[in-house]
Formats: sequence, C-alpha cells, structure tokens
Amino acid sequence: MEMPALDRDSLAKRDRIVAALRAIVPGEGVIANVTEMRAYECDALSAYRTLPMAVVLPASVQQVSAILKLCNDEKIKVVPRGGGTSLSGGSLPLGDGIVLGMGKFNKILDVDFQNRCVVVQPGVTNLAITRAVEHEGFYYAPDPSSQIACSIGGNVAENSGGVHCLKYGLTTNNLLGVEMVLPDGSVIRLGGRHLDADGYDLLGVMTGSEGLLGVVTEVTVRILKKPDTARAVLMGFPSNETGGDTVASIIAAGIIPGGLEMMDRPAIHAAEDFCKAGYPRDVEALLICELDGTAQEVDHLIDIVAAIARQHHASFIKVSESEEERTRFWAGRKAAFPAVGRISPDYLCMDGTIPRSQLAHVLKRMEEMSAHYGLRVANVFHAGDGNLHPLILFDANVPDELRKAEDFGADILKLCVEVGGVLTGEHGVGVEKRDLMPSMFNENELAQQQRLKCAFDPVQILNPGKVFPKLHRCAELGRLHVQRGALPFPDLPRF
Repeated sequence: MEMPALDRDSLAKRDRIVAALRAIVPGEGVIANVTEMRAYECDALSAYRTLPMAVVLPASVQQVSAILKLCNDEKIKVVPRGGGTSLSGGSLPLGDGIVLGMGKFNKILDVDFQNRCVVVQPGVTNLAITRAVEHEGFYYAPDPSSQIACSIGGNVAENSGGVHCLKYGLTTNNLLGVEMVLPDGSVIRLGGRHLDADGYDLLGVMTGSEGLLGVVTEVTVRILKKPDTARAVLMGFPSNETGGDTVASIIAAGIIPGGLEMMDRPAIHAAEDFCKAGYPRDVEALLICELDGTAQEVDHLIDIVAAIARQHHASFIKVSESEEERTRFWAGRKAAFPAVGRISPDYLCMDGTIPRSQLAHVLKRMEEMSAHYGLRVANVFHAGDGNLHPLILFDANVPDELRKAEDFGADILKLCVEVGGVLTGEHGVGVEKRDLMPSMFNENELAQQQRLKCAFDPVQILNPGKVFPKLHRCAELGRLHVQRGALPFPDLPRF
C-alpha cells in the first residue's frame, strides 16, 4: 500500500505552519512533539502507521475555519479525525499533512423531542445520543459495535451502520442536517430539523464522503421511540450454508427484523468465552434475530421465524424471556471483535456487502480461500442486509502473514463485487480498499467521482491518498476552480 510522495515544500515550512496553528489554537491545542503524536499515528486499521507533521485540536467552528483557510492557502494536507475507530485507514495521517482532531467538539447542543431530533457536535459518541434521550423512551437507531467510542462525526463520514440498521437504516437514513466547513474556510449548512430539503441532495453527498469534501462541525440526527416490545431469538445451525439460507427465507417471507446477525463457530466460541452470552457451542452457525413491535405482533413473528429455522434444520432455538436476557444475547455479538482478539495476535476486519441470496455461496467460497491461504477466518456480520465482516486471523510477527492476510481480504472483496455486491457496507474505502476500486468502477466512473471532489476541494488538501487509487489534479479532469482570478497549480500546462 503506497501513499502519495511527501511534498518537500510542505515539509520545509513545518515550523512556520506549526507556529501559525498555535496562533489559531493557543495553549495545548497543537501537538508537534514526536512522542506525543504517536497516539495519532494510526486508526483502528493499525497495520499502517504514519506520523503527521502536527496534530491540531480546535474547540470552535471559527478555529476550524481558520485552520482550513490557512492550510488551503499554504497547500498543506489535512486529515480530519474523530474517535479514531475507522477500520479502513480513513484517518491514517500523512507525513506532510496535519491531523485535525475533532475530539473537543463533544457537546450535545439540543434535545428536541417535539421534532424528534438531537443536535450534537461531531465528537459526541454514538451511544451518548441514546443515553441523552432514553429517559423519555427514545433512542438513536444506528448502533455500530464501537458505539461506546466512535463519534457521530465519524459515523457521518463513513455512513456507519450497526446491528439494528436492517429495519431502521444506516446513518444516512437517520441524518437530518449538518454544519460543515469547506476547505477554503467557508461555513455552510445542509439540511436541518425538517424532514427533507429542496435542491440537490448535498447532505447525501456528504454522508459517507470519508473526510474528502469538508469537515463536519455540527450534526442533527433523528431519534425514534423505543418499540413496545423487543425479543431476540438465538438459532443454531449445522452449517454456514443452512444459516445463510435461513436469512434469505426470513426476508423472503416479508419479515424485516430489528436486527438479523450471523456468527460462525470460531466467532461463537470466542464470544461465549468472553461474555457468557448463552450461545450454543455445538453449532456451526448462529443467527440472532430481534423482532420488535407490539407484544402480539412479536409473538406471531417469533412463531414464523422459528418455523423457518426448523425448515432449515436448526438444532437450537432459544427466545429471550426478559430484557436482561435480550441484552445478554446482543452483548456477545457486540463484543465479538474484541473477543476474537483473544484468540489471535492480529486480525484484519473486512467489510463488503452482497445480495442476501448469495450468502451461502460466499461463505462456502471463503472457507475455500481460508484453506488456500492457510489462515483462519471468523465470520461476524449483519446477515439481514448482506454486510459481511470476516475477521482474517494472522500473526504479524510471522514473515509474510500480513501480506497473505491482505491478499485474502482482497479476494473476499473481489468476490463480493463478482456476485453483485459492493466493496464496502459501512467501514468506507479509506486506504484499505482504495486499490480495489477499479474492480467495481471503470475509469470514467472514478473520474466523475473525483470531479465531485474537485467541486468541494479544488486544491485537494482534504484526505488525499484515500478512496481513489489514482490521483488526478483537477486540471487533468477538465474542471478548474478560479478564485479571485487565480488558477490553482498555474505551472501545469492547460489543454
């Protein structure tokens, strides 16, 4: 994995840029010491590490605006960073750029039950939103497994999902508006507390843009009323294929569960050892299906789901009988990633999405790939919407195992595209999937996406080296931004 070559001009003016940043954010708001910057050298894709030129921690919109204007004028690269939980290297620093940490933007600004929305700063954690409204029986639906740590600004950047997104949608389906700062320092608002906005769907463009278009400084999200009743069903199966076929059959029956997750044997055992969630150990695949609504509706749907599971040879079916038991069932799934960390020195967490009808086929192919590469894989994923999260287990201290794990992961993602799916469901492209983009998009499609970036970021200071496998200057794409009569990169020949 290669990043853009370091810009010597940027490195040469490091001291001046750091001094200018300290003038904007006084006190302890700028980190330039090598030892102190180590905390920012990677995100949750920790296989890749780079020290930035500096880290700046603004505390106001005005400071963010001034920082971006400075970097835009000086052509200094900027990597926005939230909670650092990105699994695709989206907030991997650049050696000739700064990290713009948004951790001080951590306030809940307004809870509006009448309009069923909450206004927060981007550094607020996902779970904190639910905690702020649960006393009135509300919650925020998208719930990544990292919700205790991941920030809502990062959720917007990656269009994050979670175990309850099958029925209630991802971040984009629960986002009402943002305030954001453009690379030239301009502050704009997209959307608001209203249901929808006229004009182009720029809010949709920003959601999942991975820090390439602007820096979010305020977020308005939709909150939902907690269902009257919610019960979870554990279903164990003799094979991954029968578990996958059950998922397709449940959806085909017209049932949209609140959550529908799947785990294979390695993940089941790791989670049960870690959490004691009550998972059966003698099955090859486990489904967790949550059904919500009125008590009568839930009881009826449980009967249908159980019947479907039996048709697919389920050997274990258990329905939660209390809220405590339902929470315990989900605790194992939510803790599956750290649990797998106990059985392997390292792992790569992949993220691809496939049509539900292809689950059994893809799981079988992954078993074959596992044998080919000689690496174990544990599967924990959002089965209901086909969002796979295979965990490839390896030991970075063993020569060549990291490369094999990366090749294994690339083959899984190519398979996802091959069967009609996509490279990512919620983790983003970042650097992890960047060089696989041509397997899904042709050259014209990638160029059109880069033209959109040029419209927001003509100097291309925001998160360069991410998402696009081949960088193009805006001039090369036939789109120029002329500001105050001056062309960017005036030394380039124009055709």
